[in-house]
Amino acid sequence: MDESLRARIEAAFMDRSLLAAPGYAEAVHAAIDALDAGSLRVASPPPEGDAWDAWTTHAWVKQAILLYFSLQKMERIEIGPFEFYDKIPLKRGLDAAGVRVVPPGVVRKGAFLEAGVIVMPGYVNIGARVGAGTMVDTWATVGSCAQIGKECHLAGGVGIGGVLEPPSARPVIIGDGVFVGSRAVIVEGTVVGDEAVIGAGVVLTASTVILDVTGSEPVELRGKVPPRSVVIPGVRMKRFPAGEFGVPCALIIGLRTASTDKKVSLNHALRDFSVPV
Repeated sequence: MDESLRARIEAAFMDRSLLAAPGYAEAVHAAIDALDAGSLRVASPPPEGDAWDAWTTHAWVKQAILLYFSLQKMERIEIGPFEFYDKIPLKRGLDAAGVRVVPPGVVRKGAFLEAGVIVMPGYVNIGARVGAGTMVDTWATVGSCAQIGKECHLAGGVGIGGVLEPPSARPVIIGDGVFVGSRAVIVEGTVVGDEAVIGAGVVLTASTVILDVTGSEPVELRGKVPPRSVVIPGVRMKRFPAGEFGVPCALIIGLRTASTDKKVSLNHALRDFSVPV
């Protein structure tokens, strides 16, 4: 991406009056068009050999999205029997992109979906990226700037949180081949490694305690789920002035087998660990 584009967006973010000068608003629109086309992304995966969770967040791209909101005007959008009133247009050219969106599913402009993605009546917000062959199931939401890998399944009612501010904040990252069970919630820049299985009802935030209980002693993690982990909701006891109470956490109870086919591995994980979906 042209460094002058980044420089103009960063300058306009610091001084909004520049949006009235030639070239600055155009830079914002160019960045959104690039996001929409997939040639630009909010976060980039780590180079081969680096840590699996070492993604790079491009703050200036999120700045472009925030500036785009300020540039856009509210307008009525009519599509068949549906009427919307919003600042952000809906994504176009789904057929040419090989993307299936089932009514009344919504994908906003500035999101990029690779070929083979299916969006049931769910929602994909601006800045998000969804990998090839992924299913966004009924009433699942992919929040702004979230990065979803290839061949994932976000089951019914899954909530993938959006992160726009501060611009430097890491978005939610879901690796390739991940299964996220019904009504699970993943927010606040949590990173889920490739081929993990997240059971129904699991809530993962930046502060959620994730306990790996597969060994003789629990290992505590926060904000990241290692690749191929099988995760279920859990509770751990914590003492308060009023007494001892159960506090929600997440439990890593096993691993998917790396050497087996993803679909077979997923079925084994659900059966062997009785993970609810």
